[in-house]
Amino acid sequence: MSAFSGATLMITGGTGSFGNTVLKHFLETDIGEIRIFSRDEKKQDDMRHLIQAKHPEHASKVKFYVGDIRDPQSIADAMPGVDYIFHAAALKQVPSCEFFPMQAVKTNIEGTDNMLHAAINAGVKRVVCLSTDKAAYPINAMGISKAMMEHVIYANARVAAERGDTVICCTRYGNVMCSRGSVIPLFIDQIHAGNPITITNPEMTRFLMNLDEAVDLVKFAFEHANPGDLFIQKADSSTIGDLAKAVQQLFGDTGTKIIGTRHGEKLYETLMTKEECLRAEDMGGYFRVAADNRDLNYDKFFVDGQVKTMANEAYTSHNTNLLDVEGTVKKILTTDYVKEELDGIRHI
Repeated sequence: MSAFSGATLMITGGTGSFGNTVLKHFLETDIGEIRIFSRDEKKQDDMRHLIQAKHPEHASKVKFYVGDIRDPQSIADAMPGVDYIFHAAALKQVPSCEFFPMQAVKTNIEGTDNMLHAAINAGVKRVVCLSTDKAAYPINAMGISKAMMEHVIYANARVAAERGDTVICCTRYGNVMCSRGSVIPLFIDQIHAGNPITITNPEMTRFLMNLDEAVDLVKFAFEHANPGDLFIQKADSSTIGDLAKAVQQLFGDTGTKIIGTRHGEKLYETLMTKEECLRAEDMGGYFRVAADNRDLNYDKFFVDGQVKTMANEAYTSHNTNLLDVEGTVKKILTTDYVKEELDGIRHI
C-alpha cells in the first residue's frame, strides 16, 4: 500500500493475534517502521526473537514500547513521529469483563480516550480502532464497554475533524477464529487431551472471520474512511454445534458435553443494528456506516426529527450466510493455527 511507504505505523496491543497478523502483512513491504505498543514485556521479547529468527533482514523495522493505554503519559511518549495507528489494545473476554467490569471501563473506554487524545495532539494522520459485534445491542460488560468505546471514538473523530488533521474511524467484526481466548483452540486442546468438547449451546450462532480478513477490514477502513465512519465486513456464520462437529471432523471425535450458557453470552450476535442499517452504505464486501453528524441543537431536533429511525432487520449471525458443517470445515481451514495443528499431527 503506497500510503504506508516509508511511514510509521503503531499497533496498540500489538503483541496479540491481530498485531502478529499485521506484521505478516506489512513487515516485508516498504513501510518505514512498525511500533508495537503493549504492557507485556514477555510477549514483546518473544515477538522480538521470533522476528529476528524468521525475518532478520526486516527486524530493525519493528520497535517495541512498553506502556499501557490506561497511562496517558506512556502512550503520549510513544506517539511522536507516528503517522498511522491501528488500535487493538482491549480487554476482550466476556466472562472476565463480567466479573471485573471496571477493568473493562479503564482499558476499553478510558484507555481508548487516552490514545485518541495523544494521537490528535501528536498530529497522527489516521487512526483505525477495532471494535466487536458485542458492542451492537450489548448485554454484557465487555460489549457495553466496547459500545461506549465506539461513542468515545465518534466524539474524538468529530473534534479531530474540526481541527482538520487526524481522521479517526472504527471497525467492528465478529469472532476472529483462533485468536487469543477463542473457542477453536480450546476445542482442539480438549480433543488432544482425549476429553469431550464443551459446548455452551449448540444452537448459538457466531460470525466467523480469520485473522487475515480482520486485517483486510482494517486496511479497507484505512483507505476509505471519512471521520467517524464505522466499517463492517460481511461475514459467514455457523452454529456452535456445527463448529464443534467441523473441528472434530478434522481432529477426531471425543464426544461433546453441553455446559450451558456462560455469563453474558448471546444466542446470536449483531454486527449492524437496525438503526445503523438505515444509514449504511453497501460497499461490496463491506458496509460503511456514516457518522451521525447531528449537533446539540435540540430545538431543531424536536421541530424536524426523523420519520424513520430504523430498518426492518439488523445484520446478525442468524440472518447472514449460515455455513453447514462442510462449509465450516472449509472456513476454519483458512486459519494458520488449524493448518499448523494439523501439520503437527501428521509429523508425529
